[in-house]
Amino acid sequence: MDWVEFPSLGRRDLRDLRLAVDGSFKEFTRAYGETLESIFEPLKTFLVWLESLLITSPWPLVLLGLLAIVFVMSRSVKITVGSMIALLLIGYFGMWEDTMRTIAMVAVCTLVAIVCGIPIGILMARSDRAQALVNPVLDLMQTMPSFVYLIPVVMIFGLGKVPGVIAVVIYAIPPMIRLTNLGIRLVDTDVLEAADAFGSSAWQKLTNVQLPLALPTIMAGINQCIMMSLAMVVVASMIGVKGLGQPVLQAINNQYFTMGVMNGLAIVAIAIIFDRATQAYGKRLQKHSEVVHG
Repeated sequence: MDWVEFPSLGRRDLRDLRLAVDGSFKEFTRAYGETLESIFEPLKTFLVWLESLLITSPWPLVLLGLLAIVFVMSRSVKITVGSMIALLLIGYFGMWEDTMRTIAMVAVCTLVAIVCGIPIGILMARSDRAQALVNPVLDLMQTMPSFVYLIPVVMIFGLGKVPGVIAVVIYAIPPMIRLTNLGIRLVDTDVLEAADAFGSSAWQKLTNVQLPLALPTIMAGINQCIMMSLAMVVVASMIGVKGLGQPVLQAINNQYFTMGVMNGLAIVAIAIIFDRATQAYGKRLQKHSEVVHG
């Protein structure tokens, strides 16, 4: 027996295996590609509408709207003023339109991650079997290189906004699911026993006790989801997603140092704004829950 070379499939068998898998996936794409595209068409329409709203509206109104959202979430004049300075500098250096495209993309991806992630997290919190099944999938989603799952998405949907949204959501949704599961599981058993003593149904216990108490942890999941969505901006630009990622990719290809740094700093500025606003909101929720539940 040869102990030097590891036993493996022959080249012909490996080639046949690859051809069989690739051929099956291509057949699946031909058979169901149009159906899948039609399913995601409303999402594409909403993203195009939001992007158009941010770009075509007068910039002072957009700026005021964004600052109002930041202030409502953070209730901090300091964070709001810092956000205003960052957005004004972004616009002054000619990156306003790309930034609005990126904000629209991140907002839609975060919304999809919340709508899909919270129910899965609730299911995991209520069932150990579901947790055992979903956790390996989340591990795969978080450790698989993002370039790998771009391949099937692009094969089905081609280049454009929809594959970008799907790729970003796949990368960003695991923290949303994990922290929803964790937040619900960490709810004090004494509180749950008190809810049972008052005759609460499973739905009432979930909506009136578990979710409100888990909300700060869920907000941390939303925060991480936003950060990971922004981290995927440059990768998503490789499949036709417009925004701050495209100039960065162009700067890499053409070795434009200044362009890359400026757009990279714009991404950092947007990340800091989202991070500070969501963190402040999460802390407010934490204090509120401590006051209400003692």
